[in-house]
Amino acid sequence: MSTIAASTAWVDGKRYLWLLSPMIPVLALIGLGLFLHTGFWLFAWSGTILLYGIIPLLDWLIGEDSNNPPESAVGHLEDDLYYRIIVYCYIPAQYAVTVWGAWIAVTSHGSWLSTAGLVFTVGTINGIAINTAHELGHKKDALERWLAKLTLAPVAYGHFFVEHNKGHHKNVATPDDPASSRMGETFWAFLPRTVVGSVRSAWSIEKERLARNGHSPWTTDNEILQAWAMTVALFGAIAAWLGWPALLFLVLQAGYGASMLEVVNYLEHYGLLRRQGADGRYERCTPAHSWNSNHIVTNLFLYQLQRHSDHHANPTRRFQALRHFDDSPQLPSGYASMILLAYVPPLWFRQMDPRVVQHYGGDLTRANLYPPRREALLRRWSRRSLDDGSPELYPGNHVTSGAVPASSASRYQCTDCGYIYDEAKGCPHEGFPPGTPWSRIPDHWACPDCAVREKVDFVPVGRTD
Repeated sequence: MSTIAASTAWVDGKRYLWLLSPMIPVLALIGLGLFLHTGFWLFAWSGTILLYGIIPLLDWLIGEDSNNPPESAVGHLEDDLYYRIIVYCYIPAQYAVTVWGAWIAVTSHGSWLSTAGLVFTVGTINGIAINTAHELGHKKDALERWLAKLTLAPVAYGHFFVEHNKGHHKNVATPDDPASSRMGETFWAFLPRTVVGSVRSAWSIEKERLARNGHSPWTTDNEILQAWAMTVALFGAIAAWLGWPALLFLVLQAGYGASMLEVVNYLEHYGLLRRQGADGRYERCTPAHSWNSNHIVTNLFLYQLQRHSDHHANPTRRFQALRHFDDSPQLPSGYASMILLAYVPPLWFRQMDPRVVQHYGGDLTRANLYPPRREALLRRWSRRSLDDGSPELYPGNHVTSGAVPASSASRYQCTDCGYIYDEAKGCPHEGFPPGTPWSRIPDHWACPDCAVREKVDFVPVGRTD
């Protein structure tokens, strides 16, 4: 069968079920409307009930789906505008929930219980919206990247756009990544570490990029400041309309929404570690470095975020084409259920620590361990005695760049996503003007599209003339 015939023969059985994701804020709007109409406090908690009750229950009832689209159909899937519209549709409904929720909280004069419910419901919608921003922010299209910043505005987490794409994806499952949790680390210890570390990392990354362009970080070209300015404009406009209580409401829901992102970060790479080679570089990220889940309902609501290994291997791949890998470590349930466990450390450790041990065959010197509990964890779980404290080197980790760049080459291609650095065109956004020779690009510079490969991993593809 030809490639074209194979792609047209395959049909996405979940094509219309993907509409569940933009339905999340619509369901919240219905809940807000019912609360406003009836005054019954339970409707104010509709977002929380959906996230922590309905979705986990449906995950348990419906189960898993490990089917992958055939590679022959991926091109057609990625080009289908229908899937992009699904992602875009979340944004106006998200803003409607934010504005209407703030108005109801300020004007309804409800009980503290209903007001708390409104904070959590609006925060839930904006927390899940970070996943929409995540899907958009990885794409090459300038409009989608701007929409990602717009989506992050109600949750006041605009630095995520820079840190996740250029920091987390480069450093995932290493001690250098503030968004990778360590075995033995509670979520409550991880939360302040990742919040502070992510802001610092994002600022450092953007400061370095702007310096290459000859700018200080205090410029309108700073993508973090652009995203934060959207939050200031949104919150300021609503506060000017509804008064300072609305600003308090917005800050509280944003704090909760941001914590939802970080609890998902907590469970996605818990205890997993990329080994470091003698050259100081970490092994390439593989399916073994992300926790995955095929629970179908959560995947439908979250653009298959749970197929996290494929996302890290191919960050620019669109959600509908993400694949399951048999060798990726699996969570016992979907994200919605695992979030609840993460909030209760003894329950989390009981479920996840044995899985980390099993994943590494009992050798916890290969895991990413929480330093204050390292010795205790090794005594309890490891089949090997404590090491001498020196870093373990993985002899098979040396990452080569393929062929040595030929002197005649002027174009160099990322071996992950296919991005091409052309010396004639440069990469102005990253601070390399047209005509910048490849030799002047720093070795640690990562691909601007996927951030998975650094300069030394690029391969020459010849001259343009």
